[in-house]
Amino acid sequence: MRVFQEEIFGSVVSLTTFKDTEEAIKIANDTIYGLGAGFWTSDAHEMYQVPRAIQAGRVWVNQYHTYREHAPFSGYKQSGFGR
Repeated sequence: MRVFQEEIFGSVVSLTTFKDTEEAIKIANDTIYGLGAGFWTSDAHEMYQVPRAIQAGRVWVNQYHTYREHAPFSGYKQSGFGR
């Protein structure tokens, strides 16, 4: 869907289904952008592995958009300054 492919700025929440963690990561990375991402889990292994697999400048775990203003930040791909 288009909402999963573009960077949308504003109050938007988009949800989709997936079969397993690998498919969820594939969906998250299937875009030309990668400014920020967030996911929720209670699995300690996923808390460690998933943020490293998602191609985004900042990945929040069990929260969203909480950070210190002076923290370093950059996007992936065509977001921000890229990496």
